[in-house]
Amino acid sequence: MGTKIVEPEAGPRSKRAAILAAAVDCFGETGFEATKWSTVAERVGIGQTALYHYFESKTHCLLTIMRLELQRSHDKFTEATADAAEPVEALRAAVRAAYDVSDQEVLQMRILQNHMDLLSGPRKSKREEAERVAARQLVQLVERDWTNLLVRGMSQGAFPLRDAQLLGSSVLGLIVSVWRWYRPSGPTPLSEVSELIEGACVRMVAT
Repeated sequence: MGTKIVEPEAGPRSKRAAILAAAVDCFGETGFEATKWSTVAERVGIGQTALYHYFESKTHCLLTIMRLELQRSHDKFTEATADAAEPVEALRAAVRAAYDVSDQEVLQMRILQNHMDLLSGPRKSKREEAERVAARQLVQLVERDWTNLLVRGMSQGAFPLRDAQLLGSSVLGLIVSVWRWYRPSGPTPLSEVSELIEGACVRMVAT
């Protein structure tokens, strides 16, 4: 990958992780636009000016959250499919891994899906642009993960021959659409959602 963000040293006095966690809570629950940067500082227990030691803007923080979530999603996919010998089982494992998330990660996915348009155009700030480019490359990597999984299944005769890139984008789109409406406090448990989407993805791909 062309651009990789070097994560700052997380020393014992660093507030970066706490700022990111507070921002995820605020952006995920209240919305990015409605969240005041000062509110994030208050949740962490620091002055607003101290935020700028870690992030030059609220948007810089948002882009960082998006990049980290994309990296987490890619890593989970890789881990889930590494030991799956059969293509159908690899597909099932990948879908299950997508929904094997904490409440905090649900918020991260919601933030990511609600602000994907932010990745489409360049940023004037160098630090924001570095995060945007890295996140955009991770989007392409995640899409390639799913396409390659389907190509492998087609090459082994487990899946009917189709346009793997189009099918992969359709499967991934179905999976991530859940984060726009799912709420941990809602009436439907995530395990039920996962089972439903897993079955739908297998039917889309393998029949």
